[in-house]
Amino acid sequence: MEGGAQEEEQFRTAYTGVPPPKAANFKDVVREFMRGLLEMSVEFGRGCRDVVQQSLVTEDSFLVRNFGKDSYIGRKIKVPYDNVLRRLRLFNDYLVPEDKDPLLVWSVILFIFVLALAVLSVSIEHDTAIPVEKKVYIHPPSADRIMLPDGRYMAYREQGVPADRARFSMITPHSFLSSRLAGIPGLKASLLEEFGVRLLTYDLPGFGESDPHPKRNLESSASDMLFLANALGVSDKFWVVGYSSGSLHAWAALKYIPDKIAGAAMFAPMVNPYDSLMNRGEKYGTWEKWTRKRKFMYFLARRFPRSLSYFYRRSFLSGKHGQIDQWLALTLGRRDRALIEDPVYEEFWQRDVEESIRQGNAKPFVEEALLQVSNWGFSLADLKLQKKQRGKGILNLIKFLLSGSEEEYTGFLGPIHIWQGMDDKVVPPSMTDFVHRVLPGAAVHKLPYEGHFTYFYFCDECHRQIFTTLFGTPRGPLENTIEVEQTSFDDIEVQEEVTQVDFKTEI
Repeated sequence: MEGGAQEEEQFRTAYTGVPPPKAANFKDVVREFMRGLLEMSVEFGRGCRDVVQQSLVTEDSFLVRNFGKDSYIGRKIKVPYDNVLRRLRLFNDYLVPEDKDPLLVWSVILFIFVLALAVLSVSIEHDTAIPVEKKVYIHPPSADRIMLPDGRYMAYREQGVPADRARFSMITPHSFLSSRLAGIPGLKASLLEEFGVRLLTYDLPGFGESDPHPKRNLESSASDMLFLANALGVSDKFWVVGYSSGSLHAWAALKYIPDKIAGAAMFAPMVNPYDSLMNRGEKYGTWEKWTRKRKFMYFLARRFPRSLSYFYRRSFLSGKHGQIDQWLALTLGRRDRALIEDPVYEEFWQRDVEESIRQGNAKPFVEEALLQVSNWGFSLADLKLQKKQRGKGILNLIKFLLSGSEEEYTGFLGPIHIWQGMDDKVVPPSMTDFVHRVLPGAAVHKLPYEGHFTYFYFCDECHRQIFTTLFGTPRGPLENTIEVEQTSFDDIEVQEEVTQVDFKTEI
């Protein structure tokens, strides 16, 4: 049967000259379907056009009755419309070719104009939204350095009056992504001279020009600060200044070297956000101010600290400058936002960052982030001034009575001043509320409308208020006077006469 069918098809092909039809494949079916769908779409569009014309463009339609030539609106705009057409006809004589439809030509001109305007606006927005990136420049080494007992070198900076004339000495550990160049930003040398202050700043281990510490913690940080003070001739007690995350090292100084600390000046002091002493309201008031990215970074610092190096190398270790709020995922208030956009601050910030990341190593920054959220080795409650408890029992009581010693106290004995901006979203006021609850003896200065940067950075009036609060009335530097014994002329004459008499007697 199959052989007969094939012979019949061959005979028909040879007789008619037309090959037998081939079986349609899947591609042909899809092609025919799409062709039919397009034809139906075209017919549907034509039908919609006819419906619109018959419904809206007829004399009885809503548009013609209300906006046509014979309508009230049509009669009002007829005169201006005719004037416009008359003027366009003048342009047609010069701009529109004779063989072209004026309506078509003007439609093309209008379309090109709108397209050019859209492209221009997009290009302007593109230029303003993406500024030119500035590359990081690593300056030649220029810091003064001292050698620590373990062989490491520490870079430092000295401002203000010399050591032998200093009435007060201050040491400032810098905050995260900063360096010894920060100190108190914008502080005038004349103000230091007026109050007789010597200000010392230094690079933390691994920052700037300081060597890294293989196993650093807050206790080693306090030891480095103490050795710096002794090496630079700070014989008396000194004030420690803590700003933002730099307050961690200031708290450590109050704990481990309290006998060398005259007092503490804290500005938006950072504490461990996971501190078990914080109540629910203090934790909520702190965490709600932070962005999701910053919360995530704290989570990584606490659980997976090594992963932070990936994010750091994509931000401030990328070799390009950026804004602090984007790099550190900070939420800023209105005044803080205005400050970081100021050219003076931008220049200072970029130079400080360049010095901070000089070594190009992410490890010191990871260590600093880990210190913020890990166990400090002490609690802020340990700094609270309170009476030392005596041992229980009759023997301890008799020993105390016989010794006649005075009551002993524990904690930090000196003054603690805290300045807190109430619009600070980087270190929220709830953190200072926690510190004040744990350390009720601390003097808290609440600053309405101030943010995280505005009171501490480039504010001459603020700096004067700070120094006045800490040191009182300015008395200038110490005067080193050399007493010279003066002899009166009468004494000189008497001595000369005695000498002459002795000379004659000998003769």
